[in-house]
Amino acid sequence: MWTGQQVVEERDAKTGAVASPLSGLLPGGGIRPGTAVGAGGDLPLLLALAALAAADAMAWAAVGVPELGGLAAAQAGLDLATGLVVSDPGPRAAQVLAVLLESVPVVLVGSSVRVPERAVRRLRAVMRRSGAVLLAAGRWPGADVQLRVAPVGWAGVGRGHGLLRGRRVTVTAGGRGAAAAPRSAELWLPGPDGLVGVVEREAAETVPSGARAELRVVG
Repeated sequence: MWTGQQVVEERDAKTGAVASPLSGLLPGGGIRPGTAVGAGGDLPLLLALAALAAADAMAWAAVGVPELGGLAAAQAGLDLATGLVVSDPGPRAAQVLAVLLESVPVVLVGSSVRVPERAVRRLRAVMRRSGAVLLAAGRWPGADVQLRVAPVGWAGVGRGHGLLRGRRVTVTAGGRGAAAAPRSAELWLPGPDGLVGVVEREAAETVPSGARAELRVVG
């Protein structure tokens, strides 16, 4: 699990909205209240989305995300003092989510959480009413924005030696309505400095994902 991840963000001088390297993938440059976003099964992306969504809302909850550690959440930019974790919602996951979406602005949902289609429609109505955001670790039925992550390579490993310092990925977005037109961006998730950022064209020292560099122990 990557730690030390932070979202590089700034506020638009005119609108006051938070902008981040993920903004180009999201309709209107951000996560709209009352919508659901799928993170494509990528935990670092889920954390980056959560940090972006909770930048103003602060309070957040995670349901059925056992791989989420407190250190990783804090270093992603989430305030642990305002977070609520439900490790296993059991067979009443839909009811747990409904209660949280009524009262917590940002709710993370793990890939193992299963909700019937009829309950998904009810949850969507709750989100529209409360303005809460649902961020799914994997796919979410009827998600307004669905993101997919394809690893590109690693920074820091040269010809069989070095330290892994960053991960390059291509993130593709699709969805409904304003998000229907596909968008993609090549990002550091995270980069050598621990931040989420846009990859410049001349990113140096990467090993393609899947390539089997021969590593040797030094020191």
